Amino acid sequence: MEKNIDLSATETAEAVDRILGDPRGWTADGHSAFQRVADGPTDFVVRLATPATVDAVCGQSGLDTGGKYNCSANDQVMVNLDRWVLATPVYAKDVTAYRALIINHEVGHFLHHGHVTCPGKGKPAPAMMQQIKGMHGCVPNVWPYDAEGRLITGPAAP
Repeated sequence: MEKNIDLSATETAEAVDRILGDPRGWTADGHSAFQRVADGPTDFVVRLATPATVDAVCGQSGLDTGGKYNCSANDQVMVNLDRWVLATPVYAKDVTAYRALIINHEVGHFLHHGHVTCPGKGKPAPAMMQQIKGMHGCVPNVWPYDAEGRLITGPAAP
């Protein structure tokens, strides 16, 4: 967590742990597993940071987050503080759900999943859909897999 952020690092880490450990998350693929470590080697790090820091880190990888997006840049999953606290209009009444979407979407990129689009009107939005840019007929959903272990996806984004 970036310094001078008035949130509990412990509570934030526990929230990320719950998201990554949810049975509807990336572990449902049967290949992925996550474990928080205090120090030593890591595959990736989730960082909660101000929009300016997210822009700087993501920009080093050629990503334009424009002060409002999150990103996965190399081994860093960058979470924009404004999105973590305020969510987006679609998720404004359920910030906790939106936090799950942020983590699942950006960790999905770390796992080499690309963007997809809405699979059809009224269907759950895939976690790898850029939901912050509109739902395009899909209904909100923050998980990569459904309760039966099926991947929620759609056509590859152009």
